[in-house]
Amino acid sequence: MRLTARRRATAAAIAAAAYPIALSLGQSVRWKIEGGEHYDDLVRAGRAPILALWHGRILPATLYWRGRGIVAMTSENFDGEWVARLMAKFGFRAARGSTSHGGSRALVQLRRELRAGHATAFTVDGPRGPARTAQRGAVWLAAATGHPILPFHLEANRFWTAGSWDRSMVPRPFATVAISIGPPLVIEGTEDARIEAGRRQLEAELTALEQRCREMLGA
Repeated sequence: MRLTARRRATAAAIAAAAYPIALSLGQSVRWKIEGGEHYDDLVRAGRAPILALWHGRILPATLYWRGRGIVAMTSENFDGEWVARLMAKFGFRAARGSTSHGGSRALVQLRRELRAGHATAFTVDGPRGPARTAQRGAVWLAAATGHPILPFHLEANRFWTAGSWDRSMVPRPFATVAISIGPPLVIEGTEDARIEAGRRQLEAELTALEQRCREMLGA
């Protein structure tokens, strides 16, 4: 469903109001980074990655990956509209669509972006969950293009948790945020069995990266 002009204007206002707050937050946090070389190595080799994360970590991920021209898949609903507008202020571009609407069109755009050398990003349990259950889109895209998936997770030592289905994490000012980036996952073949095996592997890797972030924070 297309948003009305009024809803788009409201989304723009939310993004404009949220940007200085998010920017100040990003400037205050301290980062602990593990696995950053995986992204750097892929970029140097000309192999644009497909970044994969859980939906509940969009905000800290936006703060960490800002300014790199990454193309993120965002839903076409109202929440997706203001999130896309906010991310654009941090240097992201959007491929609009989701598993429930417009997904095929967004995947076509993401294939073009990968061919052009642009990294892409997926919240693999979005846009509506269930939380922490990986869906097949990112895995299929990796299999269809030959580009690797780069899974990552973030945790903060001090944060707020939203009451949404994904329990979105908002780091508190001056928190320490740990990001653990896993090694690239290469998916060979688009057969259903291979896609499902890749989906399970991605899910397991994200779970392991969450535990690693907690260890980095001393939890």
